[in-house]
Amino acid sequence: MIVSNVSLTCAWCPGDGSSGGGAGHSEGAPSDRTLTPTGHLVVSVCLGFIGTFGLLNNLLVLVLFCRYKMLRSPINCLLVSISVSDLLVCMLGTPFSFAASTQGRWLIGRAGCVWYGFVNSCLGIVSLISLAVLSYERYCTMMGPTQADATNYRKIGAGIALSWAYSLAWTTPPLFGWSTYGPEGPGTTCSVNWTARTANNISYILCLFFFCLIVPFAVIVYSYGKLLHAIKQVSRINTAVSRKREQRVLIMVITMVICYLLCWLPYGIMALLATFGRPGLVTPEASIIPSLLAKTSTVINPVIYIFMNKQFYRCFQALLMCKAPERGSSIKSSSKPAPKGLRTPRRANGHHVTFCVPSAVQPSTFAPEKASSESSGRNAPAPAPAVAARPALTLVAYYNG
Repeated sequence: MIVSNVSLTCAWCPGDGSSGGGAGHSEGAPSDRTLTPTGHLVVSVCLGFIGTFGLLNNLLVLVLFCRYKMLRSPINCLLVSISVSDLLVCMLGTPFSFAASTQGRWLIGRAGCVWYGFVNSCLGIVSLISLAVLSYERYCTMMGPTQADATNYRKIGAGIALSWAYSLAWTTPPLFGWSTYGPEGPGTTCSVNWTARTANNISYILCLFFFCLIVPFAVIVYSYGKLLHAIKQVSRINTAVSRKREQRVLIMVITMVICYLLCWLPYGIMALLATFGRPGLVTPEASIIPSLLAKTSTVINPVIYIFMNKQFYRCFQALLMCKAPERGSSIKSSSKPAPKGLRTPRRANGHHVTFCVPSAVQPSTFAPEKASSESSGRNAPAPAPAVAARPALTLVAYYNG
C-alpha cells in the first residue's frame, strides 16, 4: 500500500497563516489521505529522473541550435520553442515538486502553490499548442502551392507568438477568479482546482479540456493524416524511394500521436473524473500517475521531435566527435510547373532535393503517335508521348538523406 490515512499536514506551508486556503479553496483542498513515505520516495525518484533527463535533453537541443548555423531554419525555431518551454518546466516546476515529495508536503506556501500551478499549466499548454502548430506548418510546407522561403522567419515567429499568447490566454483566468489554482493529489504538486463543483470552476475546466487538449490533438491528426495521404500518392510514382520514406514518416507520426495521448490523455481524464465523478473517486495515487506522465513529455519531446530529425542527429554526432556535421537534405516546397514523373535529384544550397509529382487522378496511358513519312521517303522521328491534360498535385517529396 502506498496510501495512508494520515492527514496531510500543512497543505500550504507552515506559518503562512492559511492552512485551509480560505473559503475559495476549501473544496479544492487535498484529500485527507496522502502517500506513505515509500510512495513519496517513489514519486521523488520519478521526478528526479524526469527533471534531470528533461533538463539535459532540452539543454542539448539549445546547444546544438546555437552551435550549428545549419540548424537555424524557421521550422527548427519552432522546435527550439518547444524545447524552451520544456526546459523551463524542468527548471521552474519539477524541482519544487521533487522537494515537496521528499518531504511529503508542499514547502513554499499558498502563493508558491498558485505560482507553480500557473507556470506549469502555461508551459505545458505552450508545448501542446506548439506541437499542433508544428504539425500544421509541416502540412502547409508540403502541400502549399508557393515556394517555401528558408530565410523567412515571419510565419514561424507568428506561430511561436500564437503558442505563447494562446497559453497565457487560457492560464491567466484562474488568477482573476475564473477557477483557481491549488494543491492536487497528495498535496505535493499544484494545478487547477479540479474538485470544486461550482459552475465557475466546471465551465473553465470544460473549456480548458476542449481548447487546450482536444483542439491541438485534432489539428495534429488532421495535418499528419493529410501529409501521409500525400506521401502515399508519391509512392505510386517512385515506389523504390518513396516506400521507405512513407514507412519512416508513418512510424514517426504514429509515435508522436501515441506519445501525445500517453502523456496528456490520462491527465485530462483524471481532471474530468475529479470534476464530475463522485467525491473521493480520484485517489492520491491515481492522480499522481497522470501528473507524472504529463511531466514525462519534457523528456519525450526532444527525443521524438529533435533526435528523430536526421539534421539534428548529424549535428549531435558531430558534437560528440568534435568534427563538422555531414550535409543532409532540406525540406522545401515549390511553386514551379509540375514536372513529368520524377525529376533527377539536383543540388540546391548544398542539399539534395527530389521532386515528385503525384497525379490527382489515375494517369492516362502514354500513346505515342505513329511516325509519318515525308515526301522524301525518310521516316520522321516519333513525337514525344502525348499525355492527356489532367489536374495534378505538385508535391515536393524530401527527406534528410
